[in-house]
Amino acid sequence: MPQLRLALAQVNPTVGDLAGNADQTVEWTRKAVEAGAHVVVFPEMSLTGYPVEDLSLRKTFAEASRAKVDEVAARLDESGCGEVLVYVGYLDLDEAGPRDAAAALYRGEVVARQFKHHLPNYGVFDEHRYFKPGTTLDVVRYHGIDIGMVICEDIWQDGGPIAALGKAGVDLVVAPNASPYERSKDDIRLPLIARRAAEAGAPLVYTNQVGGQDDLVFDGDSIVVAADGRLLARAPQFTEHLLVLDMDIEAGGHAADGELAGLHVHRRVLSSDPLPAYEPLAEPPVSEPLADEAEVWSALVVGLRDYVQKNGFRSVIFGFSGGIDSAVVAALAADALGGDAVHGVSMPSKYSSEHSRSDAAELARRIGAHFRVEPVEDMVKLYVDQLKLTGLAEENIQARTRGMLLMALSNLDGHLVLATGNKTELAVGYSTIYGDAVGGFAPIKDVFKTHVWQLARWRNAEAEKRGETPPIPENSISKPPSAELRPDQLDSDSLPDYALLDDILDDYVEGDRGFADLLAAGFDAEVIDRVVRMVDKAEYKRRQYPPGTKITFKAFGRDRRLPITNSWREVH
Repeated sequence: MPQLRLALAQVNPTVGDLAGNADQTVEWTRKAVEAGAHVVVFPEMSLTGYPVEDLSLRKTFAEASRAKVDEVAARLDESGCGEVLVYVGYLDLDEAGPRDAAAALYRGEVVARQFKHHLPNYGVFDEHRYFKPGTTLDVVRYHGIDIGMVICEDIWQDGGPIAALGKAGVDLVVAPNASPYERSKDDIRLPLIARRAAEAGAPLVYTNQVGGQDDLVFDGDSIVVAADGRLLARAPQFTEHLLVLDMDIEAGGHAADGELAGLHVHRRVLSSDPLPAYEPLAEPPVSEPLADEAEVWSALVVGLRDYVQKNGFRSVIFGFSGGIDSAVVAALAADALGGDAVHGVSMPSKYSSEHSRSDAAELARRIGAHFRVEPVEDMVKLYVDQLKLTGLAEENIQARTRGMLLMALSNLDGHLVLATGNKTELAVGYSTIYGDAVGGFAPIKDVFKTHVWQLARWRNAEAEKRGETPPIPENSISKPPSAELRPDQLDSDSLPDYALLDDILDDYVEGDRGFADLLAAGFDAEVIDRVVRMVDKAEYKRRQYPPGTKITFKAFGRDRRLPITNSWREVH
C-alpha cells in the first residue's frame, strides 16, 4: 500500500493577524518538512483566526485574506516546502458572498479551494449571518492517494460532504476544524469522527485549533482515525503541537465525480506515482484526554492567558478579598501569566474581617503576586455622609468604590482589571453592577460556585502532589462565603444553599426547564419561584458583565440570549 507521512499542525492563531498567522503557517510547515511530512493540515480559518464574526462581512478583510493564501503558497515554495501538500483555512469572498474556506497549497499554487457546506447556527455559532454555504468538493490525487476535504461542521452534521465523499470514493479525508471547548465534549468528538471515517470509507484527519479567542477557548485534541474507526493518533489538549505519523493507505483508484449526494465533486491529479518505500517513524503516543478538573482548569488558564496577551496587556489587577472566588482567579492568573504579572489589592472597609485581610495577604505570598492594601472606609464615608446612604445603597457604594479604585489603578499602570464573579452569582444577580462587576475579563464567569470550590481543592491537591505550596489558603476554601458589606453578613442570608441553588440553576439555565419540570425534579415550589425570579430579573446585569471563558454547554452571552425587557415569568 502507498505510504504517506501526515502532520497535524495544532496551532493557536490570532483573529485578524493575517501577517502573523501567515508566518505561523510557514514556520509550522517548515517544522513538518523537517519531520519528513508529505501532507500538513492546519485548523479551520487558520490564516484569519476563528471566529472572525462580522470581519467576514468586511470586503477589505476578505480580499486581504484571499490574497494572503496566494502569498503563503508562494512563500512555502520559496522556502523549500513546495513539494508538501499543505491545507490551510481562510476567509474567501466570491459573487455569492463570504465563505468559510480551505485551500490546498502545492508547488507555489492553490491547487484546490473548498467552502464549508454545513453552516452551524446554534449555541455560539451564527454562521448563516456570516457565510454562504459551499456546494463543491475538491479531491486531489497526491502520490497516488485520493484526498478529500471537509471543514469543521461538515463532520458534525449528517449527510452533505462526508456522504458525497463516501459515494465518490476517497482514500483519505482531511478535516480542518475550529471546534470550541466545553465540558465533556471529548465524549462526543471521538465517536463522531470514527463514525464519519466509516461513512467516508477512509481514514480521517481532524486538526483542531487551540487557544483562546474572547469568550471561547479551543482545546486542540486533534485526532487521526482509521477507516474502521480505530484511534491512530491523538494530540494533547490546550497546547500547540505538531502531530506526525506515518500511514499505509489503501489507494482505490477512484474516478467518480460530478453531482453526488447534492454536491459537485471535482478531481485533480497532482501526482499519480506512490512515494518510494521509506522507513516509517515509530507510532506517536496517543495522548490521553485530561481528567475533568484538569481539563477545566487548563481551559480557564488558556482562555485568560490568550485574552490578556492577544489584547496587548502584560499584567492583571483585581481585588484580593480573602474569599474563594478571588483566590481561584488569582491562582488561575498566576498559572496563566506568572505571579509577577498579578497585582492584588486588598480594599478593606469597616466591615472587613481580620481573616479576610490576612487570607488575602497569604494568597499573594503563596502565588508570588504583587500586593497592596488600599482601605476604602474613608472614601465610602464621603458618599454615605453626603448622600445619606443606608441599607442596600450603603452596601453597594462599597463595591462601587472598590470598582473605581481598581479602574483608577488600571488607568495609572496599564493593568487589565479582572472581575472575579462566578456563574451562580451572575445567574441570580448577586453582584453590584459598576462595582465588583467591573473589569475587562471575568475568568470564572462560566463556573458555578460549587465548581469553584472543587477547582480550588483540585488545584491545591495538584500542588501537593508536586511538592509545592498549595496556592489557595485553606481558610479561603473552608470559611462561609460573605460579601462583608454589612455586619456579620453571609451569602446564605440572601441565597439558598449553594449546592441546592446550583442544581436548580443547572436545570433552569443549562436545561431551559420550566416550573413544572423543576417541581417534577423534586425542588420546592417556593425555592423555585425565588430562584427563577432572581435569574429573570438579572438579565440587564449579565448583558453588562465582562466576557469570560466558556466551559459549559450554555454560557451566558452567546449561548443564552434573552431579552432584557421581558414580562414572561415561569409560574406554577
